[in-house]
Amino acid sequence: MDIKEILNERILIIDGAMGTMIQRHKLSEEDYRGEEFKDYAHSLKGNNDLLVLTQPDIIRDIHLAFMRAGADIIETNTFNANAISMLDYHMSDRVVDLNIAAVKVANEARDIYASESDRTVFIAGALGPTNKTASLSPDVNNPGYRGVSFDELVSCYTEQTIALVEAGADLILVETVFDTLNCKAALFAINTLKEERNWEVPVMVSGTITDASGRTLSGQTTEAFYNSIAHGNLLSVGLNCALGADQMRQYVEELSRVSEVYVSCYPNAGLPNEFGEYDDSPEHMSGLIADWVQQGWVNIVGGCCGTTPEHIKFIADSCKKFAPRLLPLRV
Repeated sequence: MDIKEILNERILIIDGAMGTMIQRHKLSEEDYRGEEFKDYAHSLKGNNDLLVLTQPDIIRDIHLAFMRAGADIIETNTFNANAISMLDYHMSDRVVDLNIAAVKVANEARDIYASESDRTVFIAGALGPTNKTASLSPDVNNPGYRGVSFDELVSCYTEQTIALVEAGADLILVETVFDTLNCKAALFAINTLKEERNWEVPVMVSGTITDASGRTLSGQTTEAFYNSIAHGNLLSVGLNCALGADQMRQYVEELSRVSEVYVSCYPNAGLPNEFGEYDDSPEHMSGLIADWVQQGWVNIVGGCCGTTPEHIKFIADSCKKFAPRLLPLRV
């Protein structure tokens, strides 16, 4: 089915935190390396995107767990699978392999789930923000310096998008946007490819409000962020990460007010505690999100950092009785 048809009928559920689920396995350096990279010259522990090659069963099982919990959209394990972020692990030359493998693993999980249920599940190719910002200087003594250029970001996102779409991703999700200029580079890359290759792939964008000021890291309010990317031929725009559902409510309401496309939101399971862990319970978090749904503010909901299949199940169950947000009529 066309995802727009489903979005007009009901709330869609996006999956929870891949990183949280991976951490449960307490993987060692050797686990990350696997057989293929056992003699690699650099440390690979923490390179979660590499697990689609070295521990595909773990990633497949995580996808499957979220689908069984009620997720309609699962994100590929490619948040950092881009040439810029992979510089940290000296693996920029493996970006294409990582993205292709990530879609393959997600498809395998979906095939297994298809034997259990006739519910449609979409695979969203995830594009993370990279670990560099085009709008801000990383050097306090040189405010004009930039660690990355717009053209470098476009090249980076072009490579990743081609791999994801050609491998079979149903959607592209530009997520955890802390710098709108990075996002603009991603959208430029994606829309250029769509035009050149006659692709019809839907595009989702999800930004991040970084603190109580209600702004992104690059300084924009929710409304300003939306207005900056509204030209991007989007399926949806939303918010994720940084804040828990308690703190995110007013920004979801604001986004619903201004957005002419579908609205998504997948907050963290609360704010991190002193150990960097997330404590918001599935019951509490799902109740808050259900209120947004009941208010008619959102179309796609789920969870980010700290959320598990249990969180997603509670969110899916609590939201299914409510109608989705209606798109505003254009005058």
